[in-house]
Amino acid sequence: MAAPSLARHTRPMIQELGRAATAPANGASFEDVVLPHLDAAYRLAQWLLRNHEDAQDVVQEACLRALRYFATFDGANGRAWFLRIVRNVCRSHRGGHGVPLSDDPFDEQQHSTAEPLADPELRLLQIDDVTLVDRAIRTLPVRFRELLVLREFEGLSYRQLADVVGIPIGTVMSGLSRARQALKRALERELSPPSRASRAPAREEEAQPVSV
Repeated sequence: MAAPSLARHTRPMIQELGRAATAPANGASFEDVVLPHLDAAYRLAQWLLRNHEDAQDVVQEACLRALRYFATFDGANGRAWFLRIVRNVCRSHRGGHGVPLSDDPFDEQQHSTAEPLADPELRLLQIDDVTLVDRAIRTLPVRFRELLVLREFEGLSYRQLADVVGIPIGTVMSGLSRARQALKRALERELSPPSRASRAPAREEEAQPVSV
């Protein structure tokens, strides 16, 4: 995948703002907690909003929110904390509301050792044609895109992903499974010769709301 990043002028501006942050009780600094994850924040916003300018705006707004509430940072994982803010700003930017998710049981023994790209379906992500993969992912619903991007591209653990998205770990696992299946189908459609018979059902499926 291409690795988009923030505009050059954005990072110094955020660094300057960070100097005014009120440190939390744990003594963490805004520079250490937020700044290392600016590019990851931009990539997530870009995937969710599919627009460069909107993604830039979202990251700046997320940084302002992080600055405003930095005193409440509890010293946990800074990456997950900041990306959750970015995700929430993206949701506000779209003006949409999340789809309620069911609480699925989580099998710690079954899932705790799993690694990104570990199962056969996800090997499709290793296709050399990054344009093909990019195009396939962009056809997926937002919920599926955010789960795949945060887990497979940004490398968040299941617990970190649950914190970012605000759902139970079991729901993360079931959602990822469905997202991977949807990606597999999208890649197969991209790899198949176009035809009216194959394209029409795909459009109909994408038009329907997806619940994970």
